Amino acid sequence: MPIDAAFVARLHRQAEADRWGVPVSAFSAALEASVAKGFAGRDAAPRDVERFLASLHLADLALACACADGHDGAWEHFVREHRPLLYRCADALDPSGGARELADALYADLFGMQERDGERRSLFRYFQGRSSLGTWLRAVLAQRHVDHIRTARRTAELPDEESLEALAAHDAAPDPDRSRLGDLLTTALAWAVGLLAPRDRLRLGCYYAQNLTLAEIGRMLHEHEATVSRHLTRTRREIRQQVESRLRDAHALDSAAIAACFATASEDPGVMDLANLLGSPAPRKNEIQERSRS
Repeated sequence: MPIDAAFVARLHRQAEADRWGVPVSAFSAALEASVAKGFAGRDAAPRDVERFLASLHLADLALACACADGHDGAWEHFVREHRPLLYRCADALDPSGGARELADALYADLFGMQERDGERRSLFRYFQGRSSLGTWLRAVLAQRHVDHIRTARRTAELPDEESLEALAAHDAAPDPDRSRLGDLLTTALAWAVGLLAPRDRLRLGCYYAQNLTLAEIGRMLHEHEATVSRHLTRTRREIRQQVESRLRDAHALDSAAIAACFATASEDPGVMDLANLLGSPAPRKNEIQERSRS
C-alpha cells in the first residue's frame, strides 16, 4: 500500500531517523511493512493509514531499521539502553538466572548472525513499531522462554520454533483463535489491574511503561530499591493469579487454553498499551527528578 511521500518524510523527521543514518526509502519500506501487517490485507482509507502510522513508535522503528542495517552507533545505543531491560525481564521470567542465557542468545539474532543470499537476517526486521521496542523485546524473550519450557517437556523432536523462519511462518499463517484469546487476556488483565492499589499500579507504570530503574522509583516513593523490587514481584504474582482465575471462572478456560492466552500475548503484544491498562500514565523521568528533590 503506497504511502504519501510528504507524509513519510514528515514521519522520518519526527522519528529523527537521520540520527542513525536511516534513508527515507528504508524508513518508508518499514512503514509499508507495518501497514501491511496492521491491516492484514484489508483495504484501508488513506486517512486510516495515516492515523495508524502516526500511532507507531517511530523513534524505536528508526532505531530498529538502523540496527538491522548494522549501524554501529545505533547498535551501541540499543545495547546500552535495552540490555538492562532484557536482563530485568529474564530475571522476572526465571529468578534462578536460566533465562539470562536466552537473553544473551537473543543478541545474535538481533544482530543478524544468520545470512540468506548474502544478506544478514536480523530479527529487528520483524519489529514494526506497533508496540514500543522494549515491549516487543520482552514479548520475544517471553515467547522463547515458553518455547524452551515446552521443548524441555516434550519427548519427540520438533522443529525449532525460535528460528527466524518460524517467526515468519507464524506471521504467514496466524492462528484463527489468536484474536479471541488475545481479547480475553486483555480483558482479564485490565480487570486484574483494576484490583490493584494505586501505589502498586504506579510502580508497574514506572517500571514497565516508563522503563525507570528501581532506584529512580525508590527515590520517588521514598522506598529502598530492594523494597520496590519485592513489591513488583508480589504484584506480578498477584496479577498472574487473578488473570488465571478470571479466565478460568468467567470464561471457562482450562489450563491449556489459559497457557495459550499467555503464549499469544508473548508472540505479539500488538497494540496492547500498558499505560492504558494501568488506568493513568506513569510520570515521566523529568517528573521523577522533580519529585525526588522535594
